[in-house]
Amino acid sequence: MERHGAAGNARRARWNLGFGLVAALVLVGVLLSVPGDGQARGCGGARVTGWRPDDAMTAELTRYGNDNARLDDWTGGDGTRSVRLPDGRTLWMSADTFLDEVHGGKSRDPGAVWVRNSGLVMSAQGRFERTLLGGTAQRPAALFPGTAAGDGREVWRWPVQSVVEPRRPGSAEQVVRVLLWQREKGEPPWIFGVPRASEVATFSLPDLRLESIDTVYAPQHTDVERRVLYGTSAITRDGWTYVFGADEGSVGGKASRAHVARVPQGRLDEPGAWEFWGGDGTARPSAGAPGRAAGWQRDPAKSTPILVGRTEQRGATGTYTVVRRGDSWLLLTMDAGGPDGGGITDVVSYWACAPTGPWHGPSAVAQPPLPPGGARYGAVPYNPQGHAEFGADGGELLLSYDVNVMRSPSAIHQDVSLYRPRFLRLETGPARGPGASG
Repeated sequence: MERHGAAGNARRARWNLGFGLVAALVLVGVLLSVPGDGQARGCGGARVTGWRPDDAMTAELTRYGNDNARLDDWTGGDGTRSVRLPDGRTLWMSADTFLDEVHGGKSRDPGAVWVRNSGLVMSAQGRFERTLLGGTAQRPAALFPGTAAGDGREVWRWPVQSVVEPRRPGSAEQVVRVLLWQREKGEPPWIFGVPRASEVATFSLPDLRLESIDTVYAPQHTDVERRVLYGTSAITRDGWTYVFGADEGSVGGKASRAHVARVPQGRLDEPGAWEFWGGDGTARPSAGAPGRAAGWQRDPAKSTPILVGRTEQRGATGTYTVVRRGDSWLLLTMDAGGPDGGGITDVVSYWACAPTGPWHGPSAVAQPPLPPGGARYGAVPYNPQGHAEFGADGGELLLSYDVNVMRSPSAIHQDVSLYRPRFLRLETGPARGPGASG
């Protein structure tokens, strides 16, 4: 296995440029205030009423990451998302992933092998069992292979949300569709990559064999900051899969904006099947500008942002998560900007009766605890993600959040817990009622 030398240095250099994208997106403010599309206007709302650390889930992933029985499997990563498979297993997706040995359950070599993405398979009993990668045991590679631009620049893929759906509408055969963000190495300010495309990978079941990767949307916006990538969250409801995304206005110091699309079940990999929310028609065009079509549109250029928050500096981040709770939609995010404009340390929530809004909030959720010693290194929490398959039928919700150290990348090798997801259990209830806000 390649661990040191020029190749290892190149890996580390790419890591130093790329590991912070998801964390950088935490600094993105997403506007939210467009009315809904007429669906389910009356609902009870949803909010978080309490939380506690899920030490058992955090410990299970720690056990797996520290197990040196194999040296070509996961020891740390971020971008944490999951989907329940029909046989009871859970497929977890990870973005930038470290492999290799963990020494004494604490540290890894500075030149440890890393790949741009991987998958983790958890048994129906809740035990992490194996890592999905490309390449070979001697030379592991990303599960979703990268490519190169015409001038040789690296192009990589980061997996986001997955869904299980029929291979085609009406089919009894099911497959896993994994949404991917394709990014290209860029020059400052695009040190975390230029957004290129939203893609969908298809895995067969039950063997989880990667069959194909299809481009479903390649944004052509001349303002690169307004190119939208889809897949930060995806929910299937009433025959549709609603796919949430955001642009990257933070690169230029502007607010990013959230968007939503929908696709009929069984057609997530078909670009012609996607529809994009164009607003409800109440927004007035600026002087001399043409009006915009409302409702769901086939043309992605007609997508209108959905908004969550009341100012440009407060709202959702580019890696927000959306889940269903009861009859309502619950959005969870790091609090972009916060009430005092300070650092991003807290998770807050918004709720709506439809995926297009309007979104109500924010309501306080939690301040995710850091690993022991994390504050000393300047570790930060980011990318909170709801895992509705764990406790979906009750009032509890499993929430993961990633941890990283931005100002001292070497710290994540000295202490592997500083670049691993951790877990909370959230108690949820209706937003409307005695003592409810938002």
